[in-house]
Parts: sequence; structure tokens; C-alpha cells
Amino acid sequence: QVQLVESGGGLVQPGGSLRLSCAASGINFGVYHMAWYRQAPGEEREFVAVITTTNSTNYAGSVKGRFTISTDNAKNTVYLQMNNLKPEDTAVYYCNADLSGRDYWGQGTQVTVSS
Repeated sequence: QVQLVESGGGLVQPGGSLRLSCAASGINFGVYHMAWYRQAPGEEREFVAVITTTNSTNYAGSVKGRFTISTDNAKNTVYLQMNNLKPEDTAVYYCNADLSGRDYWGQGTQVTVSS
């Protein structure tokens, strides 16, 4: 059974930092592209960042330079380091594992940026 379990969300002030984690089980972690998406209230789910099996990364323009995606293959975990957070980063953040169109999602973790 495939499971992606996100953690690390919470309430943070503007300018603050959070690190999200997503622990994967039930998949061969090293062959999946891993990504983060987010969904704000009333909005569509949107792409945030991806790290491929060759460790290439790509980011949405709105987070480039502030967020960093990384993996620890020994722990089957993908991270999202988020710095200089802004109120518009408030959303539920979802972890995604993709292999040639076969993909899996986590349950999401809430990030709220507010003073």
C-alpha cells in the first residue's frame, strides 16, 4: 500500500521559515519524480516544486529563490524548505510521487502565513 505522509506545516509570521517533510512508503522511492503542490482556499491546486530522479529541480516562479526541494533517499523522504514566507503562500501543501503518469498524493499539510 502506497502512503505519502506530509508533516511540518503550521502557523508562521511573514518572513518566517518552515520545512515540510513527506515520508513515502510502498513505492520504490528512487524511481519516482517527487513534487510539491499547494491549494489555497477557493483556488485550483498549483505546482510548487519538483525534483526528478536525476536530482534536477524546477520551481514555480512565485517561490523561486525562496523555496528549496530536496530528497533523502535513505529515508524515502522529500523536503520543502520554505524561507521568507508570504501571506500568499498560505495553502494546503501536498506531496506527489509520479512515475510516467502513475502518481500518488499525500493528505496535505496546512501552512498559514499570518501576523
